[in-house]
Amino acid sequence: MYAADVAPIVSRVIARHGRSEWRATVLTNELHGHLGIYAIIGVKMGIRAREFFNTGVDNINVVTYAGLRPPVSCINDGLQVSTGGTLGHGLISVAGDENIRPEATFTFKNKTLRMKLKPQYVQQIREDIQEAIRTYGNLTEPYWERVRYLAIKYWEEFDRNEMFELIYLDLL
Repeated sequence: MYAADVAPIVSRVIARHGRSEWRATVLTNELHGHLGIYAIIGVKMGIRAREFFNTGVDNINVVTYAGLRPPVSCINDGLQVSTGGTLGHGLISVAGDENIRPEATFTFKNKTLRMKLKPQYVQQIREDIQEAIRTYGNLTEPYWERVRYLAIKYWEEFDRNEMFELIYLDLL
C-alpha cells in the first residue's frame, strides 16, 4: 500500500530506526502533504527527544527555532507528530528568534534538552538542494521529485542517535 519508491525501504527503515519513527514519518507525510526533508528531520528530532526523556507522546513541551516559513519550518510538522506536542495541545511553540535554524528545545519535568542538527548534515542538505535547483530549476516538478528522492534517502540513512548535537540543561 506504500508508494513505489517507499515500498522497497519499509523493512530496512523499520529494522534500523524502529516502528515509532516509521509510523511518525508516515503520519507526518500525510499531514505535511509530501515527503519532505525537514519534516523527516523533525520526526527524528522528536523521537530522539522522547527517547532521551524516556516518555511517550503528549508529555514534552517543545520550542522550535525553525521559524514559520518553509523549508526549515517543515521541521515543525515532524515535531508535532513525533512528540504529540501539537498546537491544539499547546505543547509546541515557535520562537520569535530571527535566526531560523534546525533546532528545538524539549522540556520534561523541569529538565530541558536543546537539540540541533549537526553542521555536516545541514551542509549536506544545503548542497544537495542547491544541486537540485541547478539541475532542475527551483520548485519545478523534477525539483520536487528530487527532493522526495533525497527525503527517502535521508530517512533511511540518517541516524537520529548521531545527527543531532544534544545540550542538556536543568531548569532551576
